[in-house]
Amino acid sequence: MTDTTLKSRMLRGDMLSGTFLKTPSFQLIEILAMSGMDFVALDAEHAPFDRGTADACLGMARALNFPALVRIPDGSPAQILTMLDSGATGLVVPHVNTVEKAEEVARAARFGHGGRGFAGSTRWAGYATRKMPDILKQSEDETVILAQIEEPEAIDAIDDIAAVEGIDALFVGPADLAVCYGLTDPAAPKVRDAIKRVGEAAKKHGKCMVTFAPNTSWVPDLKALGVSMYFVASEHAFMLAGAKAVADDIRDA
Repeated sequence: MTDTTLKSRMLRGDMLSGTFLKTPSFQLIEILAMSGMDFVALDAEHAPFDRGTADACLGMARALNFPALVRIPDGSPAQILTMLDSGATGLVVPHVNTVEKAEEVARAARFGHGGRGFAGSTRWAGYATRKMPDILKQSEDETVILAQIEEPEAIDAIDDIAAVEGIDALFVGPADLAVCYGLTDPAAPKVRDAIKRVGEAAKKHGKCMVTFAPNTSWVPDLKALGVSMYFVASEHAFMLAGAKAVADDIRDA
């Protein structure tokens, strides 16, 4: 594994920035690839991506060597296989709240008995131009699985979840945690305490610590809790903020 892959940088603890893509448009992949961000994540859980639109976006990301993750709707083997074969660098898997679920997800994303089905004819594998040993090594070197920690049950089991081989990162969902705790503030002390617990487990087991931030003002406090990889807002938020700033400037001129 080279020291410049997203996986190596994640596990090394580099400070990484990316964003969610909500609009199924490969042109936006082109634009975000010029931003200096380290990755993009297609939000197939909360936005209208189907297999075709995700495939087009992942194809563009591959062509530009821009690491692209996909947040899939669930951790089923079919969802995992489809997005990895299409070219995803890795996956964000929601609702990983038990050790058993973490183990199932990790197995489905890796080649081996009971795991990811092998096909050498996919985009990810090079369309039948590469040998099996090279493809298997690519999986080891590249594929990353981010387990989304968004329920109290996951916090309670976090040490065991973090220990699962094949789970590369723990992604805390502050908004979901807040809702589960009966709160209305993703930055509430109880949520921040939960993030701290996840950060401690990630450090103990050599995993990357990840979370969502609505803007960069959150970063210093989250960094202190062990977070090194940030999903900041989305292209929707960026467009709205930019358009609003222009509208405000014109009105104030």
